[in-house]
Order: sequence, then C-alpha cells, then structure tokens
Amino acid sequence: QLQLVESGGGLVQSGRSLRLSCAASGDSFDSYAIAWFRQAPGQKREWVSCINDRGGSPAYADSVKGRFTISRDNAKNVMYLEMNSLKPEDTAVYYCNTFPPPPMGSASWGQGTQVTVSS
Repeated sequence: QLQLVESGGGLVQSGRSLRLSCAASGDSFDSYAIAWFRQAPGQKREWVSCINDRGGSPAYADSVKGRFTISRDNAKNVMYLEMNSLKPEDTAVYYCNTFPPPPMGSASWGQGTQVTVSS
C-alpha cells in the first residue's frame, strides 16, 4: 500500500509563497495519479490539484489556477505543490493522496500539513 507524508506548511503573509512536499513509500509511486486536497476549518475537504502517474496532465481547481503548480519526481518518490501569491482563503490543512481519492475514512489519509496565510 502506498504511504504518503505531507510537509512544508507554515505561516506566511498574504502574497508570499510556500512549497509543499508529499513523500511516498511502500508501493510503486509511479503507478498512481496523485493529488493535493485541502480542508479549511468547518469546511469539507476539497480537491486542489492532481497530476498523472508520469507527471503530465496537471489540473487545478479554479480557486488556485494560475497561482499553484503541481509537479512530481518519480525517481525521488515525491510530489510538490508550489503555491504562489497566497491568500488568506488558502489557509487550510493540505493533504496528498492518490487520485481518485480513497474514502474519507481510509487509513491512507495522513496528518496533512497546515498552511496559514495572514492578511
């Protein structure tokens, strides 16, 4: 089973940048399409971006299009989310998982990484 661990979150001012990482282990990382999701306080978890198993066909939610860039390095078993021009509404816990994602109760969901954007 693929295991994923998120890192790279933090507290930043509006307009600044952060890069999140998603490190994989346990299975063939390059066999999976992978995605980023986020969950803000009191809201449902939402899809942010995804990328196919070979690193192509990136897709983005409208709310982040033009500001976020997803990428992956299959040789290093890692996926990234470069977040630029951050806004307070980007504040959330960010998660990575396979795409399509497993059910919310799946053990494959990790702890996520907190991103907080101050105005």
